[in-house]
Amino acid sequence: MTETANVVREEKEADHHPYFRPKDAATLILVDRSAAIPKVLVGKRHAKVVFMPGKFVFPGGRVDKSDNRVPVAAPIPQALEANLLKGSPKITPSRARALAIAAIREACEETGLCLGRKSDVAMPKLEGPWAPFSEAGLLPDPSSLFLIARAITPPGRVRRFDTRFFTADASAITHRVEDVIHPDAELVELMWVEIGSEPLADLHPMTRNVLNELGKRLATGPLKHDAAVPFFHFYGGRMHKDVLDENAVP
Repeated sequence: MTETANVVREEKEADHHPYFRPKDAATLILVDRSAAIPKVLVGKRHAKVVFMPGKFVFPGGRVDKSDNRVPVAAPIPQALEANLLKGSPKITPSRARALAIAAIREACEETGLCLGRKSDVAMPKLEGPWAPFSEAGLLPDPSSLFLIARAITPPGRVRRFDTRFFTADASAITHRVEDVIHPDAELVELMWVEIGSEPLADLHPMTRNVLNELGKRLATGPLKHDAAVPFFHFYGGRMHKDVLDENAVP
């Protein structure tokens, strides 16, 4: 049952592109809570990329086929899976797992910061984007992830994503890949910035909405899986914020 239907400003309908079905995507917001004011990790995109050039972003991207097959050090928490299974269209537990794993892969690929740990079973050799985990003797570990929000890009956009925004504490970072950030990379700079600071004012409006939700969650103490998860989606010509539940329909 929908709890709220508040209109979220700064998102408008576009009519210059045909309807595209949104692609599943995942974003990971890493948080450092070692100081009084939490800091989040953002990366500055290269000035010549097509999508959001020069903007500060959180690492993320589309779900890849390998995300559903790669072995992991631990299963995703049952409460996290339950949150991912809420809403519509319905997804399978394996798809929920893939979303969480995609967030870890994208963070490692784009920032060089990897969430993983050693496994008690024989370590398989991982290839492609997962090679840094194998080289460090690790498997990806989604056990520290929390779901903060879900957002679907409005219709009429040339790129549409059904994105799940995850967060994890910086203490979950167990490996760093060198030389991922450089002048010719997708992200040319990484910064840990306080929530509410100037670099975050230039975020995409929807990303700012999600960051505000994260700030509210952090202000209440340790993150919990039973907190309400906001769902930003488009209907009736406007973007709305609802509470994600078993019956939410985009």
